[in-house]
Amino acid sequence: MPLENASFPHTHLLGIEGLKEDEITQILDVADQYVKQNRRTNKKKDLLGGLTQINLFFENSTRTRMSFELAGKRLGADVINMSTSSSSIKKGETLIDTASTLNAMRPDLLVVRHGSSGAVKLLSRKVDCAVLNAGDGKHEHPTQALLDALTIRRRKKRIERLTVAICGDVLHSRVARSNIHLLNIMGARVRVIGPPTLIPSGVEKMGVEVFYNMEEGLKDCDIIMMLRLQTERMHGGYFPTVSEYFSLYGLDYEKLSHAKEDALIMHPGPMNRGVEIDAAVADDLTRSAIQEQVEMGVAVRMACLDILTRSKRGDQK
Repeated sequence: MPLENASFPHTHLLGIEGLKEDEITQILDVADQYVKQNRRTNKKKDLLGGLTQINLFFENSTRTRMSFELAGKRLGADVINMSTSSSSIKKGETLIDTASTLNAMRPDLLVVRHGSSGAVKLLSRKVDCAVLNAGDGKHEHPTQALLDALTIRRRKKRIERLTVAICGDVLHSRVARSNIHLLNIMGARVRVIGPPTLIPSGVEKMGVEVFYNMEEGLKDCDIIMMLRLQTERMHGGYFPTVSEYFSLYGLDYEKLSHAKEDALIMHPGPMNRGVEIDAAVADDLTRSAIQEQVEMGVAVRMACLDILTRSKRGDQK
């Protein structure tokens, strides 16, 4: 049986940590097929016809929520977006109460973003459907790492043995954590670069090299992943000023010159132009894959929805 048609041994997708190389490869292979489908005039399939997908976002998100919504609709699911700003959660309902209420509605897929690490895993224990983590606190954001991996694999034809630099606010970034897990599983060499205040203590134990100087850290890199400064999670002074941060850690052409000539530039979005990346660099289509990441996001989320519902649908495609 081809790998992309094999059964997937997990009920939920809560994180990259714990996945095996062949399981990640399976998701990427399926996503590759959905890239082709999404470039056709008729982008829809009825694969998830009759199934219900609920997007439950406790944190604001435009890109991720729209990407999951589009993914579900292109596969034929009934998609419901639940806004917590107008829900019973704002009236004091607990997460477990919410899980029980949703479970009684018998959804087939639950896509959850939450501000607390571990909240999505807790919710997954209280429902009978497949749960996909769309980002929980500072913990993980698995589909972002998968879409980044798909972007890299399509551009570089491999992930193994590439040198990848993850730069900026690593401390608060669930994107960084998921990418570190995935890249290590897939055999890449991972570096993190940033000011000491934004690098987690003991991050070396995750299998990365740490650099506090951009020029040194970017030397001979194949991939540069820039991270957004998550000021909403910062309490206290992590750097003197935004202009000083950009001077030391913002990606511009001078710093980029230390990486390989064909180094690929990535960013999970939304971007703060002139803070973590220069506008000209971000828009350089010969180097930047930022818009391609957005496209890959829909395909990856379609693949995840497909794979997690195969046992329910009783088929292997």
